[in-house]
Amino acid sequence: MIRHFLATALFAGLLSGLIVTGLQQATTTPLIAQAETFEAAASAQPAAAAPDHPAHDPGATHGPDTAAQERGHAHGAASGWAPADGIERLLFTALANVIAGVGFGFVLVACLALWNGPATGRTGVLWGLAGFAVFTLAPSLGLPPEIPATNAGDLMARQIWWIATAAATAAGLWLLVFPRKPLASAAGIVALALPHIFGAPHPSELSTLVPAELSARFTSASIVTSAVFWVCLGWLAGAFYGRSALAAEAGRKLGHAA
Repeated sequence: MIRHFLATALFAGLLSGLIVTGLQQATTTPLIAQAETFEAAASAQPAAAAPDHPAHDPGATHGPDTAAQERGHAHGAASGWAPADGIERLLFTALANVIAGVGFGFVLVACLALWNGPATGRTGVLWGLAGFAVFTLAPSLGLPPEIPATNAGDLMARQIWWIATAAATAAGLWLLVFPRKPLASAAGIVALALPHIFGAPHPSELSTLVPAELSARFTSASIVTSAVFWVCLGWLAGAFYGRSALAAEAGRKLGHAA
């Protein structure tokens, strides 16, 4: 049974990761490229308009070239290494998506196994939609996907809020669906609402280098892409796990008959 569990998570995660990578190339990736052009243009403006501090002036704190280099070094230190545009970036994006797909595949298959209900493509989609609600939809209500060149709040605070929101949403959905008791349903509603009552951490001043329309398109495209990913992952996990379970059960019956 463990072999079927592992095979299902790996297969569903691999295929879903590749599917969403192809979808991203037509949706979010071009928007990220546009945002990076605004970011690069904003970084180049101070260097282009700096005759007041010539590079050879020993009294100046920073010459124009040095200042531009320091901004670049600071940006590189903050963002770390990044793959080159083109095939390298595509491959690393696909790798990241596949790793995430396999990880979430394990979560979905574990839920199907613990649920002990009929595992089919349809039930897998329902579990996938629950995963979308837990890991994308609920956190996006407070922290929507942000395009590059947008300032964000404190990273640690954002991560803590995201994890707490995902956990509260998972608990809330479970309390609403499975116990089917009024008190449990009321507790589920409270769990769903609690992270949003406290509110997500945001910077004191919101600013962005990209147009609002581009940012909105990126947010909506990211959420829709995530929904497609979760539906694909859920369907593949449910269908493949159900067939594996049936095959294993048939094998056991044949073994007993022999």
